[in-house]
Amino acid sequence: MTWSLSRRANSASHSTSKSCSGLTGDALTTCQNAGTTGTAIGVGLVIALWAAVDVILGISYLVFRLSSRERR
Repeated sequence: MTWSLSRRANSASHSTSKSCSGLTGDALTTCQNAGTTGTAIGVGLVIALWAAVDVILGISYLVFRLSSRERR
């Protein structure tokens, strides 16, 4: 979470990156929007992967607890 917030703050402070230098008008806007979209997709993938691993670990924990439980 800290990484995504720091990345967002960093991208906001550097609105024109090296790849967008020399562009003007609509081309500059498109280049900046593409960078923002790429950042959003990357952060979304990291969060989705994190959630998937949490679900897998939670299910594994439940299966382990059920299997090691004393039988009645």
